[in-house]
Amino acid sequence: MANALPLQKRMTLGEGGLSLALIGLAGLSIVIAAKAYTPEYAFHAYLFTAASIAAVFAIFNRYFERPTERPALVNADGRPNYNMGPVKFATIAAVFWGIAGFAVGLYIALELAFPGLNFAQWFNFGRLRPLHTSAVIFAFGGNVLVATSFYVVQRTCRARLAGDLAPWFVVLGYNFFIAIAGTGYLLGITQSKEYAEPEWYADLFLTVVWVVYFLVFLATIMRRTEPHIYVANWFYLAFIVTIAVLHLGNNATVPVSIFSPKSYIVWSGVQDAMVQWWYGHNAVGFFLTAGFLAIMYYFIPKRADRPVYSYRLSIIHFWALIFLYIWAGPHHLHYTALPDWAQTLGMTFSIILWMPSWGGMINGIMTLSGAWDKLRTDPVLRMMVVSVAFYGMSTFEGPMMSVKIVNSLSHYTDWTIGHVHSGALGWVAYISFGALYCLVPWLWNRRLYSLKLVNWHFWISTIGIVLYITAMWVSGILQGLMWRAYTSLGFLEYSFVETVEAMHPFYVIRALGGFLFLCGALIMVFNLWKTVTSTTVASEAELQLQPAE
Repeated sequence: MANALPLQKRMTLGEGGLSLALIGLAGLSIVIAAKAYTPEYAFHAYLFTAASIAAVFAIFNRYFERPTERPALVNADGRPNYNMGPVKFATIAAVFWGIAGFAVGLYIALELAFPGLNFAQWFNFGRLRPLHTSAVIFAFGGNVLVATSFYVVQRTCRARLAGDLAPWFVVLGYNFFIAIAGTGYLLGITQSKEYAEPEWYADLFLTVVWVVYFLVFLATIMRRTEPHIYVANWFYLAFIVTIAVLHLGNNATVPVSIFSPKSYIVWSGVQDAMVQWWYGHNAVGFFLTAGFLAIMYYFIPKRADRPVYSYRLSIIHFWALIFLYIWAGPHHLHYTALPDWAQTLGMTFSIILWMPSWGGMINGIMTLSGAWDKLRTDPVLRMMVVSVAFYGMSTFEGPMMSVKIVNSLSHYTDWTIGHVHSGALGWVAYISFGALYCLVPWLWNRRLYSLKLVNWHFWISTIGIVLYITAMWVSGILQGLMWRAYTSLGFLEYSFVETVEAMHPFYVIRALGGFLFLCGALIMVFNLWKTVTSTTVASEAELQLQPAE
């Protein structure tokens, strides 16, 4: 009997199609680089060229090295063959961008306290401030969301991540967008829209990446072997879909030319302001709230080894948050040219939002029912529970600050900065740190190197947060009161320079708080690095099985 012919290895549609698309992008980028109006834009075009060529080489190298058979969806033991490669990459990227973003934040805090540090155009506050916000929100927070969403959707659906190259395109493409955006800020390329500074070509590339992200996540849910869709996946889906809509609406621009980085927004005047803060507040609502609530709903029950306190409450929390949050944006535009009815509408929905937000907070904290003792022995769980407490505090303070009479004192002051950072550091960063402390041991099959170091991280960074937000609260209220103080003759009692001078000690305290927070994050990096490089493999009992397994 003749020997059977060996199976021929063929390039998949995804490998071939993505390679052709990247080759086309490289060719277009070379043409743009040659005819670019500015050297900064040409630099970005060359980056697109280099990244596209490198990706094509990686795809072909992967093709030649991979076996003939495609990865099996199920292992020999019947368990799903999970794809954790992209999750690992996004986890490492999150840690890297987190340290970078925190460091830049510390530097710009020092610039405000000591203006002499604004010594070069690439390092002035105007260019570094959007670099800081994008690094901590989209680079650090975004990679945490991508990593946890790809992990959670696989484990709760008992299905391998959909696609072969698509998940890698998402994590690598998203981080390339971050590199383009960040270097653009330093080079002066910006469309000057809060949380949406990247110009049209970066936005266009991100749109492609985000659509693929949505398709991968949705297709994984569709191939699930679990009949029930766990609540965390609903929050992830809401975050992905709504951010896509916000991104398209707020970045509707007309480029000057394909050879120019400059574009003009299609909205004008007060319509532009309204669309910007519809986007800006819901970037907070869906990127920094819905996405991280998904983390809360998976990682806190997992770490506490307890079921979610109330599944019914989680569903009410989800739908109330989704329907209400989208209307709250106008509270950023009190006492502006925006019609008064729109301002009042935003204020009203902001106040109503307090109820579902606290419903989610109660659900997260009460999940510890029967396991409160773990707060004493497990600093990772303590960090995540404290993050939920910060979420509750921020979602009370936000609606309060949206009330017009309160806003008349708080707006344009450092009180807003304190509010933002109580949510960003206390809620977003702490729930992210908790997720990273869980993910790294699970992904690398290692025991966490040191719980004592987690404890040090928690207390050092908590002191930093308290110093930061209390300094900004006092500073902001002082600013508001000084700005509205009048003499008996009806003149302003304080000049603007006098108010700035009064802020100096608070800016120094804020910088100290940021320094302590950065120190805590560096302790985490060391702890995670020692965990990954450890030769001690964790036992099955130590790692524990995931929900639905």
